[in-house]
Amino acid sequence: MSTIAFVNIGMHGYINPTLPVVAELVRRGHTVIYHASPAFAAQIEATGATVRFYSGDDLPLPDPPIPLAMVDGLARTAVGLLPSVLADLRADRPDLVVHGAACPWGAVAARELGVPAAATYTTFAFNRQVPSPCRISRELLAAAAAYPRIAGSYVRARWALRRGYDTRGLPLTDLMNAHEPLNLVFTSRSFQPGADTFDSSYRFVGASVGSRLLDPAFAAERLTGPVLYASLGTVFDAGPALLRTFATALAPLGGTVVVATGHTDPAGLGKLPGNVLAWPSVPQLQVLEHAALFVTHGGMNSVNEAMQAGVPTLVVPQGADQPLVAQRVVDLGAGLALRTRDATVQTVRNLARRLLDEPRFRQAAGAQRDAQRQAGGYLRAADELERYLERVGGRPHPAPKR
Repeated sequence: MSTIAFVNIGMHGYINPTLPVVAELVRRGHTVIYHASPAFAAQIEATGATVRFYSGDDLPLPDPPIPLAMVDGLARTAVGLLPSVLADLRADRPDLVVHGAACPWGAVAARELGVPAAATYTTFAFNRQVPSPCRISRELLAAAAAYPRIAGSYVRARWALRRGYDTRGLPLTDLMNAHEPLNLVFTSRSFQPGADTFDSSYRFVGASVGSRLLDPAFAAERLTGPVLYASLGTVFDAGPALLRTFATALAPLGGTVVVATGHTDPAGLGKLPGNVLAWPSVPQLQVLEHAALFVTHGGMNSVNEAMQAGVPTLVVPQGADQPLVAQRVVDLGAGLALRTRDATVQTVRNLARRLLDEPRFRQAAGAQRDAQRQAGGYLRAADELERYLERVGGRPHPAPKR
Protein backbone atom coordinates (compact mmCIF):
# COMPACT_ATOMS: atom_id res chain seq x y z
CA MET A 1 0.00 0.00 0.00
CA SER A 2 1.35 3.42 -0.99
CA THR A 3 0.83 6.97 0.17
CA ILE A 4 -0.04 9.26 -2.71
CA ALA A 5 -0.22 13.04 -2.42
CA PHE A 6 -2.33 15.06 -4.88
CA VAL A 7 -1.42 18.74 -5.18
CA ASN A 8 -3.66 20.92 -7.29
CA ILE A 9 -5.12 24.31 -8.11
CA GLY A 10 -8.23 25.18 -6.12
CA MET A 11 -10.57 25.39 -9.11
CA HIS A 12 -13.35 23.03 -10.20
CA GLY A 13 -11.87 22.51 -13.65
CA TYR A 14 -8.63 21.16 -12.20
CA ILE A 15 -9.95 19.20 -9.21
CA ASN A 16 -13.15 17.56 -10.48
CA PRO A 17 -11.51 15.15 -12.97
CA THR A 18 -9.09 13.89 -10.33
CA LEU A 19 -11.75 12.97 -7.77
CA PRO A 20 -12.89 9.70 -9.39
CA VAL A 21 -9.22 8.66 -9.63
CA VAL A 22 -8.67 9.48 -5.96
CA ALA A 23 -11.78 7.52 -4.94
CA GLU A 24 -10.57 4.50 -6.93
CA LEU A 25 -7.09 4.63 -5.41
CA VAL A 26 -8.61 4.76 -1.93
CA ARG A 27 -10.86 1.83 -2.82
CA ARG A 28 -7.76 -0.14 -3.81
CA GLY A 29 -6.23 0.43 -0.40
CA HIS A 30 -3.90 3.38 -0.96
CA THR A 31 -3.64 6.31 1.41
CA VAL A 32 -4.40 9.51 -0.52
CA ILE A 33 -3.74 12.99 0.82
CA TYR A 34 -5.08 15.90 -1.21
CA HIS A 35 -3.65 19.43 -0.95
CA ALA A 36 -6.30 21.96 -1.97
CA SER A 37 -8.37 24.95 -0.93
CA PRO A 38 -10.89 24.58 1.93
CA ALA A 39 -13.77 25.16 -0.50
CA PHE A 40 -13.25 21.64 -1.88
CA ALA A 41 -13.11 19.83 1.47
CA ALA A 42 -16.49 18.09 1.22
CA GLN A 43 -15.91 16.83 -2.33
CA ILE A 44 -12.45 15.52 -1.54
CA GLU A 45 -13.39 13.93 1.78
CA ALA A 46 -16.26 12.12 0.03
CA THR A 47 -13.62 10.16 -1.93
CA GLY A 48 -12.05 8.87 1.29
CA ALA A 49 -8.94 11.03 0.96
CA THR A 50 -7.49 13.24 3.68
CA VAL A 51 -7.42 16.97 2.92
CA ARG A 52 -4.50 19.26 3.62
CA PHE A 53 -5.64 22.86 3.34
CA TYR A 54 -3.53 25.55 1.72
CA SER A 55 -2.53 28.20 4.22
CA GLY A 56 -2.07 30.93 1.60
CA ASP A 57 -4.39 32.63 -0.86
CA ASP A 58 -6.09 30.83 -3.74
CA LEU A 59 -4.85 31.37 -7.27
CA PRO A 60 -6.23 34.75 -8.41
CA LEU A 61 -8.19 34.95 -11.64
CA PRO A 62 -5.97 36.47 -14.34
CA ASP A 63 -6.59 40.17 -14.74
CA PRO A 64 -6.61 40.90 -17.63
CA PRO A 65 -7.51 37.36 -18.79
CA ILE A 66 -4.32 36.77 -20.78
CA PRO A 67 -1.63 34.05 -20.53
CA LEU A 68 0.92 36.47 -19.05
CA ALA A 69 -1.38 37.27 -16.13
CA MET A 70 -2.06 33.56 -15.64
CA VAL A 71 1.61 32.59 -15.36
CA ASP A 72 2.24 35.56 -13.06
CA GLY A 73 -0.53 34.34 -10.76
CA LEU A 74 0.84 30.80 -10.82
CA ALA A 75 4.37 31.92 -9.97
CA ARG A 76 3.27 34.18 -7.13
CA THR A 77 0.95 31.52 -5.72
CA ALA A 78 3.78 28.97 -5.83
CA VAL A 79 6.07 31.27 -3.84
CA GLY A 80 3.35 31.79 -1.25
CA LEU A 81 2.24 28.17 -0.87
CA LEU A 82 5.46 26.17 -1.10
CA PRO A 83 6.62 26.57 2.54
CA SER A 84 3.43 25.10 4.00
CA VAL A 85 2.96 22.50 1.26
CA LEU A 86 6.51 21.25 1.73
CA ALA A 87 6.07 21.09 5.49
CA ASP A 88 2.94 18.95 5.10
CA LEU A 89 4.54 16.69 2.50
CA ARG A 90 7.62 16.12 4.64
CA ALA A 91 5.35 15.03 7.50
CA ASP A 92 3.24 12.72 5.29
CA ARG A 93 6.19 11.22 3.35
CA PRO A 94 4.33 10.25 0.17
CA ASP A 95 5.62 7.65 -2.26
CA LEU A 96 4.27 9.65 -5.19
CA VAL A 97 3.20 13.24 -5.84
CA VAL A 98 0.46 13.73 -8.44
CA HIS A 99 0.11 17.38 -9.38
CA GLY A 100 -1.81 19.36 -11.93
CA ALA A 101 0.31 20.24 -14.95
CA ALA A 102 -0.69 23.84 -14.22
CA CYS A 103 0.31 23.55 -10.54
CA PRO A 104 4.01 24.49 -10.40
CA TRP A 105 4.20 24.29 -6.61
CA GLY A 106 3.34 20.59 -6.85
CA ALA A 107 6.11 20.00 -9.39
CA VAL A 108 8.66 21.96 -7.36
CA ALA A 109 7.68 20.25 -4.11
CA ALA A 110 8.24 16.81 -5.63
CA ARG A 111 11.70 17.86 -6.81
CA GLU A 112 12.55 19.33 -3.41
CA LEU A 113 11.61 16.06 -1.70
CA GLY A 114 13.15 13.78 -4.32
CA VAL A 115 9.80 12.02 -4.71
CA PRO A 116 8.56 10.62 -8.06
CA ALA A 117 5.86 12.76 -9.65
CA ALA A 118 3.09 12.42 -12.20
CA ALA A 119 1.15 15.25 -13.83
CA THR A 120 -2.54 15.54 -14.71
CA TYR A 121 -3.77 17.52 -17.70
CA THR A 122 -7.36 18.69 -17.46
CA THR A 123 -6.93 20.74 -20.65
CA PHE A 124 -5.24 19.59 -23.82
CA ALA A 125 -1.65 18.41 -23.57
CA PHE A 126 0.88 20.72 -25.24
CA ASN A 127 4.13 20.26 -27.13
CA ARG A 128 5.90 21.94 -30.07
CA GLN A 129 3.26 20.75 -32.51
CA VAL A 130 0.39 21.71 -30.18
CA PRO A 131 1.76 24.93 -28.69
CA SER A 132 0.72 26.10 -25.26
CA PRO A 133 -0.63 29.66 -24.97
CA CYS A 134 1.89 30.27 -22.15
CA ARG A 135 5.02 29.30 -24.07
CA ILE A 136 7.60 31.92 -25.01
CA SER A 137 6.21 33.50 -28.15
CA ARG A 138 5.80 36.81 -29.91
CA GLU A 139 2.37 37.13 -28.33
CA LEU A 140 3.73 36.61 -24.82
CA LEU A 141 6.58 39.07 -25.39
CA ALA A 142 4.13 41.62 -26.80
CA ALA A 143 1.96 41.21 -23.71
CA ALA A 144 5.02 41.74 -21.50
CA ALA A 145 5.72 45.00 -23.31
CA ALA A 146 2.09 46.10 -23.03
CA TYR A 147 1.79 45.15 -19.34
CA PRO A 148 5.20 45.86 -17.78
CA ARG A 149 3.82 45.71 -14.25
CA ILE A 150 2.60 42.13 -14.74
CA ALA A 151 5.82 41.17 -16.50
CA GLY A 152 7.91 42.59 -13.65
CA SER A 153 5.81 40.78 -11.07
CA TYR A 154 6.33 37.50 -12.92
CA VAL A 155 10.09 37.96 -13.21
CA ARG A 156 10.36 38.64 -9.47
CA ALA A 157 8.24 35.62 -8.53
CA ARG A 158 10.05 33.34 -10.97
CA TRP A 159 13.42 34.45 -9.61
CA ALA A 160 12.22 33.82 -6.05
CA LEU A 161 11.30 30.27 -7.06
CA ARG A 162 14.66 29.64 -8.67
CA ARG A 163 16.58 31.16 -5.74
CA GLY A 164 14.68 29.28 -3.05
CA TYR A 165 13.81 25.89 -4.56
CA ASP A 166 14.79 23.13 -6.96
CA THR A 167 13.13 24.23 -10.21
CA ARG A 168 14.96 21.87 -12.57
CA GLY A 169 12.72 20.96 -15.48
CA LEU A 170 10.17 23.65 -14.69
CA PRO A 171 9.45 25.63 -17.88
CA LEU A 172 10.65 29.22 -17.91
CA THR A 173 7.24 30.71 -18.70
CA ASP A 174 4.96 27.80 -19.53
CA LEU A 175 3.92 27.09 -15.96
CA MET A 176 0.69 25.46 -17.16
CA ASN A 177 2.75 22.70 -18.76
CA ALA A 178 4.86 21.19 -15.97
CA HIS A 179 5.11 17.69 -17.41
CA GLU A 180 6.52 14.58 -15.73
CA PRO A 181 7.66 11.04 -16.68
CA LEU A 182 3.97 10.11 -16.46
CA ASN A 183 1.30 12.52 -17.71
CA LEU A 184 -2.38 11.65 -17.44
CA VAL A 185 -4.44 13.57 -19.99
CA PHE A 186 -8.15 13.55 -19.19
CA THR A 187 -9.42 13.28 -22.73
CA SER A 188 -9.27 10.70 -25.51
CA ARG A 189 -6.61 10.42 -28.18
CA SER A 190 -9.36 11.21 -30.65
CA PHE A 191 -10.19 14.55 -29.02
CA GLN A 192 -6.58 15.58 -28.35
CA PRO A 193 -5.12 17.58 -31.26
CA GLY A 194 -1.91 16.06 -32.62
CA ALA A 195 -2.15 13.06 -30.31
CA ASP A 196 0.38 11.10 -32.40
CA THR A 197 3.07 13.72 -31.76
CA PHE A 198 3.22 12.94 -28.02
CA ASP A 199 5.54 10.29 -26.61
CA SER A 200 4.51 7.37 -24.42
CA SER A 201 4.78 9.38 -21.21
CA TYR A 202 1.42 10.93 -22.16
CA ARG A 203 -1.51 8.63 -21.47
CA PHE A 204 -4.84 9.79 -22.88
CA VAL A 205 -7.17 8.23 -20.35
CA GLY A 206 -10.40 9.92 -21.40
CA ALA A 207 -12.97 11.82 -19.42
CA SER A 208 -12.83 11.09 -15.70
CA VAL A 209 -16.36 11.16 -14.35
CA GLY A 210 -18.21 9.32 -11.64
CA SER A 211 -17.29 10.93 -8.33
CA ARG A 212 -19.26 14.17 -8.40
CA LEU A 213 -21.79 14.44 -5.62
CA LEU A 214 -25.23 13.73 -7.07
CA ASP A 215 -28.30 15.71 -6.08
CA PRO A 216 -31.03 13.22 -5.07
CA ALA A 217 -33.58 16.04 -5.11
CA PHE A 218 -32.95 16.76 -8.78
CA ALA A 219 -35.36 14.56 -10.73
CA ALA A 220 -33.80 14.80 -14.18
CA GLU A 221 -35.97 11.97 -15.49
CA ARG A 222 -39.03 14.17 -14.97
CA LEU A 223 -37.81 16.80 -17.40
CA THR A 224 -39.81 16.97 -20.60
CA GLY A 225 -37.85 16.12 -23.73
CA PRO A 226 -36.11 17.29 -25.69
CA VAL A 227 -34.00 18.63 -22.81
CA LEU A 228 -31.79 21.56 -23.80
CA TYR A 229 -29.10 22.60 -21.35
CA ALA A 230 -27.08 25.81 -21.13
CA SER A 231 -24.22 26.58 -18.73
CA LEU A 232 -21.20 28.86 -18.90
CA GLY A 233 -19.35 27.32 -15.95
CA THR A 234 -18.19 28.75 -12.64
CA VAL A 235 -15.20 30.95 -13.56
CA PHE A 236 -16.32 33.50 -16.13
CA ASP A 237 -19.30 35.67 -15.20
CA ALA A 238 -21.46 35.68 -18.33
CA GLY A 239 -24.01 38.11 -16.91
CA PRO A 240 -27.80 37.97 -17.17
CA ALA A 241 -28.09 39.30 -20.74
CA LEU A 242 -26.23 36.38 -22.38
CA LEU A 243 -27.99 33.78 -20.24
CA ARG A 244 -31.37 35.35 -21.04
CA THR A 245 -30.44 35.18 -24.74
CA PHE A 246 -29.83 31.43 -24.42
CA ALA A 247 -33.09 30.86 -22.53
CA THR A 248 -35.16 32.84 -25.01
CA ALA A 249 -33.50 31.28 -28.04
CA LEU A 250 -33.82 27.68 -26.85
CA ALA A 251 -37.32 27.81 -25.36
CA PRO A 252 -39.25 27.20 -28.64
CA LEU A 253 -37.01 24.24 -29.50
CA GLY A 254 -37.16 22.25 -26.28
CA GLY A 255 -39.53 20.52 -23.96
CA THR A 256 -37.49 21.70 -20.97
CA VAL A 257 -34.66 24.22 -21.10
CA VAL A 258 -32.28 24.05 -18.12
CA VAL A 259 -30.07 27.10 -17.55
CA ALA A 260 -27.30 27.01 -14.92
CA THR A 261 -26.69 30.67 -14.06
CA GLY A 262 -23.49 30.29 -11.99
CA HIS A 263 -22.66 33.51 -10.18
CA THR A 264 -25.67 35.29 -11.71
CA ASP A 265 -28.86 35.45 -9.66
CA PRO A 266 -31.60 33.67 -11.68
CA ALA A 267 -33.94 36.54 -10.80
CA GLY A 268 -31.66 38.81 -12.83
CA LEU A 269 -32.74 37.03 -16.01
CA GLY A 270 -36.22 38.51 -15.69
CA LYS A 271 -39.40 36.72 -16.72
CA LEU A 272 -38.57 33.61 -18.75
CA PRO A 273 -40.70 31.26 -20.88
CA GLY A 274 -42.60 28.70 -18.85
CA ASN A 275 -40.49 25.74 -19.97
CA VAL A 276 -37.21 27.33 -18.80
CA LEU A 277 -35.75 26.28 -15.45
CA ALA A 278 -32.99 28.61 -14.21
CA TRP A 279 -30.91 27.68 -11.16
CA PRO A 280 -27.47 28.82 -9.95
CA SER A 281 -26.16 25.27 -10.31
CA VAL A 282 -27.43 21.90 -11.45
CA PRO A 283 -25.98 18.37 -11.29
CA GLN A 284 -24.45 18.50 -14.76
CA LEU A 285 -23.85 14.80 -15.25
CA GLN A 286 -27.47 14.04 -14.42
CA VAL A 287 -28.75 16.66 -16.84
CA LEU A 288 -26.44 15.59 -19.67
CA GLU A 289 -27.76 12.02 -19.41
CA HIS A 290 -31.09 13.38 -20.69
CA ALA A 291 -29.95 16.30 -22.85
CA ALA A 292 -30.31 16.58 -26.62
CA LEU A 293 -28.14 19.71 -26.79
CA PHE A 294 -25.61 21.49 -24.57
CA VAL A 295 -24.76 25.19 -24.87
CA THR A 296 -21.43 25.58 -23.08
CA HIS A 297 -18.50 27.94 -22.57
CA GLY A 298 -16.18 25.22 -23.78
CA GLY A 299 -14.38 24.34 -20.56
CA MET A 300 -12.53 21.08 -21.12
CA ASN A 301 -14.37 19.24 -18.36
CA SER A 302 -17.79 20.32 -19.57
CA VAL A 303 -17.03 19.36 -23.17
CA ASN A 304 -15.52 16.03 -22.09
CA GLU A 305 -18.65 15.29 -20.10
CA ALA A 306 -20.82 16.21 -23.10
CA MET A 307 -18.75 13.93 -25.33
CA GLN A 308 -18.95 11.18 -22.71
CA ALA A 309 -22.75 11.48 -22.94
CA GLY A 310 -22.77 11.79 -26.74
CA VAL A 311 -24.44 15.21 -26.65
CA PRO A 312 -23.84 17.75 -29.48
CA THR A 313 -22.58 21.09 -28.23
CA LEU A 314 -22.85 24.74 -29.14
CA VAL A 315 -19.65 26.26 -27.75
CA VAL A 316 -19.58 29.96 -26.80
CA PRO A 317 -16.01 30.38 -25.51
CA GLN A 318 -15.33 32.99 -22.83
CA GLY A 319 -11.53 32.80 -22.49
CA ALA A 320 -8.54 30.68 -21.41
CA ASP A 321 -8.27 27.46 -23.47
CA GLN A 322 -11.94 27.54 -24.48
CA PRO A 323 -11.41 28.81 -28.06
CA LEU A 324 -9.05 25.85 -28.64
CA VAL A 325 -11.66 23.44 -27.29
CA ALA A 326 -14.38 25.05 -29.40
CA GLN A 327 -12.29 24.67 -32.54
CA ARG A 328 -11.65 21.01 -31.77
CA VAL A 329 -15.39 20.36 -31.34
CA VAL A 330 -16.04 21.98 -34.71
CA ASP A 331 -13.16 20.13 -36.42
CA LEU A 332 -14.56 16.80 -35.25
CA GLY A 333 -18.10 17.66 -36.33
CA ALA A 334 -19.51 17.19 -32.83
CA GLY A 335 -20.87 20.72 -32.53
CA LEU A 336 -20.72 24.34 -33.58
CA ALA A 337 -19.06 27.45 -32.14
CA LEU A 338 -20.23 31.03 -31.69
CA ARG A 339 -18.46 34.16 -30.50
CA THR A 340 -20.08 35.88 -27.53
CA ARG A 341 -20.50 39.14 -29.43
CA ASP A 342 -22.46 37.29 -32.14
CA ALA A 343 -24.82 35.54 -29.71
CA THR A 344 -28.21 36.98 -30.61
CA VAL A 345 -31.47 35.16 -29.97
CA GLN A 346 -31.93 34.39 -33.66
CA THR A 347 -28.33 33.23 -34.21
CA VAL A 348 -28.36 30.93 -31.19
CA ARG A 349 -31.74 29.53 -32.22
CA ASN A 350 -30.61 28.88 -35.79
CA LEU A 351 -27.45 27.07 -34.69
CA ALA A 352 -29.29 25.08 -32.04
CA ARG A 353 -31.88 24.01 -34.61
CA ARG A 354 -29.11 22.75 -36.88
CA LEU A 355 -27.57 20.73 -34.05
CA LEU A 356 -30.94 19.19 -33.24
CA ASP A 357 -32.09 18.54 -36.80
CA GLU A 358 -28.93 17.42 -38.63
CA PRO A 359 -28.08 13.81 -37.67
CA ARG A 360 -24.38 14.25 -38.46
CA PHE A 361 -23.78 16.20 -35.25
CA ARG A 362 -25.23 13.50 -33.01
CA GLN A 363 -23.37 10.84 -34.96
CA ALA A 364 -20.06 12.68 -34.49
CA ALA A 365 -20.80 13.24 -30.80
CA GLY A 366 -21.56 9.52 -30.54
CA ALA A 367 -18.18 8.69 -32.07
CA GLN A 368 -16.51 10.89 -29.47
CA ARG A 369 -18.55 9.19 -26.74
CA ASP A 370 -17.20 5.83 -27.87
CA ALA A 371 -13.62 7.16 -27.97
CA GLN A 372 -13.90 8.64 -24.48
CA ARG A 373 -15.27 5.43 -23.02
CA GLN A 374 -12.70 3.24 -24.76
CA ALA A 375 -9.91 5.42 -23.32
CA GLY A 376 -10.64 3.93 -19.91
CA GLY A 377 -11.46 6.93 -17.71
CA TYR A 378 -10.62 7.01 -14.02
CA LEU A 379 -10.07 3.23 -13.80
CA ARG A 380 -7.30 3.39 -16.38
CA ALA A 381 -5.84 6.49 -14.70
CA ALA A 382 -5.60 4.56 -11.43
CA ASP A 383 -4.03 1.61 -13.26
CA GLU A 384 -1.42 3.89 -14.83
CA LEU A 385 -0.50 5.40 -11.47
CA GLU A 386 -0.09 1.97 -9.91
CA ARG A 387 2.10 0.75 -12.76
CA TYR A 388 4.17 3.90 -12.42
CA LEU A 389 4.56 3.26 -8.69
CA GLU A 390 5.85 -0.22 -9.47
CA ARG A 391 8.43 1.17 -11.91
CA VAL A 392 9.71 3.83 -9.49
CA GLY A 393 9.80 1.52 -6.48
CA GLY A 394 6.55 2.33 -4.67
CA ARG A 395 4.48 -0.15 -2.78
CA PRO A 396 1.22 -0.42 -4.74
CA HIS A 397 -1.60 -2.42 -3.27
CA PRO A 398 -2.85 -5.10 -5.65
CA ALA A 399 -5.88 -3.85 -7.54
CA PRO A 400 -9.12 -5.65 -6.68
CA LYS A 401 -10.75 -7.70 -9.41
CA ARG A 402 -13.41 -5.86 -11.35
